[in-house]
Amino acid sequence: MKKVIIAIVYHSRAGHTERLARLLASEMTTDRSEAHLVSVAEVGQRTDLLHNADTIVFGSPTYFGNVSAEFKQFMESTGEFWYKQPWKDKLAAGFTLSSTINGDKLNTLESMMLFACQHSMNWISLGVLPRFLHNEQTEGQNRLASYIGLMEQCDNGEQVINNQHPGDVLTAELFARRIVHVTVRYVGDGQEIVIH
Repeated sequence: MKKVIIAIVYHSRAGHTERLARLLASEMTTDRSEAHLVSVAEVGQRTDLLHNADTIVFGSPTYFGNVSAEFKQFMESTGEFWYKQPWKDKLAAGFTLSSTINGDKLNTLESMMLFACQHSMNWISLGVLPRFLHNEQTEGQNRLASYIGLMEQCDNGEQVINNQHPGDVLTAELFARRIVHVTVRYVGDGQEIVIH
């Protein structure tokens, strides 16, 4: 059985984004899928992997309401092959994080989605509803109420990185499983699958 290939392209300064990318990669590594981490600094040496991937997941911290300068540089570097459209009809998804609840993370995800659309890719939404108990939203899954992609709230630490919020970890795990599920259905034999 051929495994689908998922590439996670990310930029991380203090380590928070890399930690989230690694969590996603571990959840996306299944008997039906393999996940590969590619930092934006490595993209030049791993372009073939991106061209051969079935799904590319983009990850960047949110700085001043948008992707980091390093991630934007990666985006612009794809202009070298954009006109050939090698990523056309591939799947794409995105994740971001910042130290505040909002931090304009939505704009970062919209930038990623527009970038994917420039490459004629198909976007995978988060697909995880927030949970409510007694008419109040819980601190569990999708506690930041994002739908376009994965949002996480992290600390501001650069020397010590504290644990992730449990609700954000759960949301990341559910999002990773969704990406695998959608990719296998999109690329695979069309049979219904269950990812554990």
